[in-house]
Amino acid sequence: MSYVMKPIGVYAIDIMNRPGMLARILEALSNAGADLEFVIARRVTQNTTRVFVAPLKGAKVLRAAKDVGLQIAEGMHALRIEGPDRPGLGAMMTRGLASAGLSIRGLSAASIKKRSVCYIALATEAEMVTAQKVLKKVLKK
Repeated sequence: MSYVMKPIGVYAIDIMNRPGMLARILEALSNAGADLEFVIARRVTQNTTRVFVAPLKGAKVLRAAKDVGLQIAEGMHALRIEGPDRPGLGAMMTRGLASAGLSIRGLSAASIKKRSVCYIALATEAEMVTAQKVLKKVLKK
């Protein structure tokens, strides 16, 4: 079984650390019909949390995203990699990228049963294109 790799737009917003703030964002997207594959919320300061979501597709979903303040994450060019899980997969991918001189801006990954999904963010579109080429070779091994 092979890996499927594709660029994916990631949207972000900084929210106040108050009960219900994240729920408000996710409810607005859900009510508009969003089918999110990826949500990360990380505290940035004592008062704020940065939220990342993907993918956002369709006019209604994009309008809802704009209404709650979500914006395309500037300087974040992400790849979504899905395929079979195997021991050392993350180490292989990150070593391959490092050997190609690429610095990863962010990485999130999960495995469920024998499947893995990994999101790798790079700073520029050119780096993302290079990362795709590198990862295609790494994942064939």
